[in-house]
Amino acid sequence: MDINNLLQLAAQKNASDLHLVVGLSPVLRLDGQLLDINEVIKDGNFSALSSQDLEFFLNQLLNHEQKELFSSKRDLDLSHQIENYRYRINLSFEKGNINIVARVIDDHIPNLEEVGLPPVVTELLNLPQGFILITGPTGCGKSTTLASMINYINSTRQAKIITLEDPIEYIFKPDKCIISQRQLGSDMISFASGLKHVLRQDPNVIMVGEMRDLETIAAAVTLAETGHLVLATLHTYGAAQTVDRIIDIFPPHQQGQIKSQLAGVLTAVISQRLLEKRGGGRIAAREILINNEAVANLIREGKIAQIASTIEIHSTIGMVTLDRSIKQLYQAGEIEREMALLHISDPQILDK
Repeated sequence: MDINNLLQLAAQKNASDLHLVVGLSPVLRLDGQLLDINEVIKDGNFSALSSQDLEFFLNQLLNHEQKELFSSKRDLDLSHQIENYRYRINLSFEKGNINIVARVIDDHIPNLEEVGLPPVVTELLNLPQGFILITGPTGCGKSTTLASMINYINSTRQAKIITLEDPIEYIFKPDKCIISQRQLGSDMISFASGLKHVLRQDPNVIMVGEMRDLETIAAAVTLAETGHLVLATLHTYGAAQTVDRIIDIFPPHQQGQIKSQLAGVLTAVISQRLLEKRGGGRIAAREILINNEAVANLIREGKIAQIASTIEIHSTIGMVTLDRSIKQLYQAGEIEREMALLHISDPQILDK
């Protein structure tokens, strides 16, 4: 069994992920569902993987330096390419055995319309500075949404774009922009250190693959304050929770300051989920918070719980709650009622 063949099969079957675990046959994630590869491939005859199989896969993927790093850190993220297919691969240990999860990355970078972003997002990306956050759980398409945004900027204006990623996923080809893609580990020690020195690289737009700690968040906010357009992701479940997470990561004596800074620099929070689409595939439902005077005042005063009602009140400027977005998808026939009910917080809204 060859891991490159398995990776290619995953891409050809339009799987989002490939899971390789000792004791199981290879598993594919299709439209959010985990399926044994033998269920997906007709006449498939894949057997359960052994620890020797995983060791063999590891030797195919890693060079000597990467093997030493994985052995010492016990976790490793890397990118891998086979012909036109790219993969984001995570290596870990599970009960002493190697565990491999590979995310399939489409070679095609979608445009804003293809990922279903509304026109208001185009307006936000045309701004010379600001702080735009893409949030949601793992596997909800944050990287793809972010890539579509960078692709839009690259094709519409002259700018210097710097991305900080772990690992590099989509490869951008410079169009109107100069694009510098930096990878954690090989090109920078940490996101925070990469951001610390980024001003000397003359950027207009900075993309942070993931804001994981206080230092990175603080640096990103400061860069937005200094006249840059900063795009970043967070693993949070909604606009209000995103604001809360940013504030709460700071010690109590700094929270007043970060509330004031965030109220001033935040442009928008776009929180998304991927839902099963009627007829197959998946579609994004998105909550969109746009910072205006009302939202800024709530952030300064720490009244984060009122953000949801503020989104409803200001829907005419492009704001939308997640429940409202799900309702719109249901009414448009994009998702089944059962899928809407599974993800909506107020089921009664579907019939209003």
